[in-house]
Amino acid sequence: MGTFVGHILPGLALALLGLWHTINTIRAYHLKGSMNFSARFWYPFKCPLSKLEHLELILIFFISIFAIAMQVLDFPFLRFSVKLDSFEHATMFLHLAIFSGFTLLVELTRSSETLLSVSAILAASVFGQELFILHYHSTDHVGLEGHYHWLLQLIVFVSLMAAMYSTSFPTSFPSSLVLSVSVVFQGCWFMNMGFMLWFPEFAPRGCVVQAADDDSGGNMHGAVLCRTKEASLRAKALANLQFSWILAGILIFMGCVCLNYARKSTPRQQSIEYEQLHSKGGDVPIAITSFKQTRP
Repeated sequence: MGTFVGHILPGLALALLGLWHTINTIRAYHLKGSMNFSARFWYPFKCPLSKLEHLELILIFFISIFAIAMQVLDFPFLRFSVKLDSFEHATMFLHLAIFSGFTLLVELTRSSETLLSVSAILAASVFGQELFILHYHSTDHVGLEGHYHWLLQLIVFVSLMAAMYSTSFPTSFPSSLVLSVSVVFQGCWFMNMGFMLWFPEFAPRGCVVQAADDDSGGNMHGAVLCRTKEASLRAKALANLQFSWILAGILIFMGCVCLNYARKSTPRQQSIEYEQLHSKGGDVPIAITSFKQTRP
């Protein structure tokens, strides 16, 4: 993952997964209402082919297995890697594979609701292990790269808290929405890190992208080197702005989706309320008429 492609591909996958969950979470809340809403950690893919219903879980599982293989086999050399950071990255995908594989088996075997609760716990553990490995990473991310990784840990921490709250209180719409948005944020931040830390053209003023290969240990650290303290402070300030701007863009998208579904659901709710009032109003004359008919 210590390359441009290693940040872009996982980031794109996370962003798409988060967008999928954000849209479906908002849609489910407006269709079911606050009383019947329940958090989900995966959403079925609805299409004429019923076999594709579990497409999300299948993709997550096989992409995770593929990512583990890429880390362990040291792609593109296809040789067994004994680098600590590669095993740490593979471990993150391992927990994702455990969650998706277990949940897929639960769905295919149509097991009890208790096992679905276990799936929720496994989903929360994915973010817990991600945060744990990022915080105690064997590679010492320093300077600007370390600041980008520290901001990433903040996002993962929010994902962990939201996942734990959704597991404990599955009817909470805000926690489910925060979880989905935080996954989008993780993906976007991964991609932003790929451009800012590995593309010389995007290096902040006064900083340069240095060679990240360490032949002695194979670790990836200090991808961007700032020549002066002032340049380092300016680069970190720019990273903070990027953090806020990306979050603002995601929140604007979330707000637009919420407004769109709210606009669609309002006429339907008014129609239901009108039908209920009309049916109640129609029952009164019938009751009075029948009462009069029974009198001598």
